[in-house]
Amino acid sequence: MSTLLKRTHMCGELRLEDAGKEVVLNGWVAKARSLGSLVFVDIRDKSGITQITFNEDIPEELLEKAKSLRSEYVIGVTGTVKERSSKNDNLPTGAIEVFANDLVIYSEADTPPIYIKDDDNVDENLRLKYRYLDLRKRKMQRNLSFRHRLTKLVRDYFDENGFTEVETPMLIKPTPEGARDYLVPSRVNQGSFYALPQSPQMFKQLLMVAGTDRYFQIVKCFRDEDLRADRQPEFTQIDCEMSFVEENDVMTIMEGLVKDVFKKVLDRDIVTPFPRMTYADAMNKYGSDKPDTRYGLEFVNISDIVADCGFKVFADSTKPGYSVRGINVVGGADHFTRKAISHLEDHAKTYRAKGLAWMKISEEGITSPIAKFFTEEELAKITDAMDAKLGDLLLFVADKDSVVYDALGQVRIAVADKLGLADPNQFNLLWVTEFPIFEEDEENGRFVAKHHPFTSPMDEDLDKLESAENKLELRAKAYDIVLNGYEVGGGSIRISNAEVQKKMFKALGFTDEEAYNKFGFLIDAFKFGTPPHGGIAFGLDRLVMLLAGAENIREVIAFPKNQNAVCPMTNAPTTAEDDQLKELSIRVEIEDKE
Repeated sequence: MSTLLKRTHMCGELRLEDAGKEVVLNGWVAKARSLGSLVFVDIRDKSGITQITFNEDIPEELLEKAKSLRSEYVIGVTGTVKERSSKNDNLPTGAIEVFANDLVIYSEADTPPIYIKDDDNVDENLRLKYRYLDLRKRKMQRNLSFRHRLTKLVRDYFDENGFTEVETPMLIKPTPEGARDYLVPSRVNQGSFYALPQSPQMFKQLLMVAGTDRYFQIVKCFRDEDLRADRQPEFTQIDCEMSFVEENDVMTIMEGLVKDVFKKVLDRDIVTPFPRMTYADAMNKYGSDKPDTRYGLEFVNISDIVADCGFKVFADSTKPGYSVRGINVVGGADHFTRKAISHLEDHAKTYRAKGLAWMKISEEGITSPIAKFFTEEELAKITDAMDAKLGDLLLFVADKDSVVYDALGQVRIAVADKLGLADPNQFNLLWVTEFPIFEEDEENGRFVAKHHPFTSPMDEDLDKLESAENKLELRAKAYDIVLNGYEVGGGSIRISNAEVQKKMFKALGFTDEEAYNKFGFLIDAFKFGTPPHGGIAFGLDRLVMLLAGAENIREVIAFPKNQNAVCPMTNAPTTAEDDQLKELSIRVEIEDKE
């Protein structure tokens, strides 16, 4: 077996000032070109690429060995750094090359099934199947290094601000609320199951009861739910909790963290404090609790104007809980043909809208298939309310508020994408506050906690927990941090008063017995002195994705699952062996879905 050559430098480190040095490089062959008595080899590691040159000055045996090199062979090279006569300005090492005097082949390689280059166009499932090859790409190594730097900064910041990192359990009691748990059977306690944590929520609250005062953890969490582009069944949170705080205290500390990360990772100065917007305002203006504020296209409610109009679709959508809202695409009349508007309508329909009404402001007046249903006075009021000018395009959705918010909100994003309104180099941060305490579970016909049942109500709504006619109007001391239309963190001030917690459980429809059965250990803990406390959890994967400029969340996770929650590389999840199931006292019966 060949001797290991002890490297002196990484492949991306050498520069012109290193000329004359004797160096040792180890890495993978990115490219090999043989020109008879000259062999050029690009050697690559996570830091970059250096060109190695083998010429007639070395023994013939060594030159022949160099000619045998193929892509992805793992090699070690000893040689002298020299200035390149023909420089490559596209490479940081492009001003030099290494003239080799020794070569060790550590490992040969088959032809890779995917290209090891950043600009490939390979199907994502194939990339995930051969993820260990995909990760050799410069951009993927850059993403992993970026993630490492960010997590290190997070740890340093919290350490400097008096936080203690504490690991919480991975095997916990199944939770009755929220997303579906991943269950783990116990062999020792047959018939019983642990759950993998969806978050460390209750444990971090217990740490506050325990006197930890300021806690953080970079922690894996698990949710067995349908996936989207920016979600994974296992994901990583930056989890925080603080004692003796109010909302402003939590927000100030977290703004400091974000400011520190932006400065040290991106060299960007972020202005603090971040703007704040209530949940109600965010929904009314943008139809979203995580609005992208890099551009306008704010909603305008024209329900009052069209309440008695001749267009039945609009008139019927002005009763309580319904509305007619629109956006003004300034100068959009020429950018959106009938066909393009039709595409927007199809997009709106995927979000349950019945259609998408439109008006163009032209020299001839208002061009629209629905204009004939309105009086001149009504049209004038609509255009005035929408601040419409010549060349503008007005888009409307009429339906239940929830449908209007969702559908028109997505249309807003689609319009911005088409017109390039969102500057990729701009980072707009925002706090969204005063979230509803409850939301309606239409499937089960009851109210559930929008965040979790330990979120404190706003002081003004505290006494209304049991008496409110409309629970959906009650607000919580809950806050999300939003970046360019993505929620990157969410938290709240927690309930620390046992009586308030009882009222919350009652408002959620729990009997005392049910509440104790589900959360008894937390209820018991609160009997022994609980400080006011609150916290937040950042989605680390999503934050890294946004700051690294990655296309999706899978680009910043070493070994992610695909959108079917499957790992193409290992084929997880798989069926268990019968003997394993028998040992766990488990029988599997799969229902026929047809």
